[in-house]
Amino acid sequence: MQCFIYKSQKKDQLYLYLNKRDDFSAIPADLLKNLGQLSFVMELQLSPERKLAREDVNKVMSSIASRGFFIQLPPTLILSPDVVNNRLLH
Repeated sequence: MQCFIYKSQKKDQLYLYLNKRDDFSAIPADLLKNLGQLSFVMELQLSPERKLAREDVNKVMSSIASRGFFIQLPPTLILSPDVVNNRLLH
């Protein structure tokens, strides 16, 4: 499956995968507005055998096939309670 990846200029580490280059018609207007300006990053051939850095390729392919797009959100920072408590004590 061919896909086209765009980076949000508004939200760091947020990427949009599309099934057609420069065709944002599948993206709801409110969502597209919240993504801000998008910059083309690369074209990529997806397959079940391909490994992606932060996403399950099958999940990405399923979303692109059914909705025409996939949004890769920035990673979530999870703090250990020990780290939080230690910082509060100092």
